[in-house]
Amino acid sequence: MRATPPGGVQELVVLVDEADREIGTAPKLDAHRTGALHRAVSVFLTAGHRDILLQQRAAGKYHSPGRWSNTCCGHPRAGEDPRAAGSRRLLEEMGIVCNLEPAGKFHYRADLGHGLTEHEIDHVFVGRWHARPHPDPVEVGAWRWISVADLEADLAANPDTYTAWVSQALEVARQHELLR
Repeated sequence: MRATPPGGVQELVVLVDEADREIGTAPKLDAHRTGALHRAVSVFLTAGHRDILLQQRAAGKYHSPGRWSNTCCGHPRAGEDPRAAGSRRLLEEMGIVCNLEPAGKFHYRADLGHGLTEHEIDHVFVGRWHARPHPDPVEVGAWRWISVADLEADLAANPDTYTAWVSQALEVARQHELLR
């Protein structure tokens, strides 16, 4: 299980209470092993015609490898604004820089198997992008554009091919004018 970035520094997540107030930090893998509530970000990019950019998580990810998900996701660092974290992760994962707008947030808990649990307050952002991404192969196995309608149909038909959070994150993202 690789939860340490290639530079060797252990990544910390921001622990939060039910009101999304910071209460500390923990190593990311530890938070996923204990199910500690922490802050996350999810980003959806649209090409402007209700098509959204999805990524398939790289095979080397320590949880949900090979599953399809939103454009990018991750965790804010201590003191980092969630929008800034979304922009940072978008650049790190997909090689994209663009403006992100908040769509909302949601709280969820999901068993990921292998003794891991996602328990997050996830801040969702949307943005517009019209070019080809340049994903980091350590983070992303593949990418594709898909219409919201086709994604919703595929989520219903093949839920096990997607990450645990993507359907709830999509529901929040659809509240933003870019995805209506």
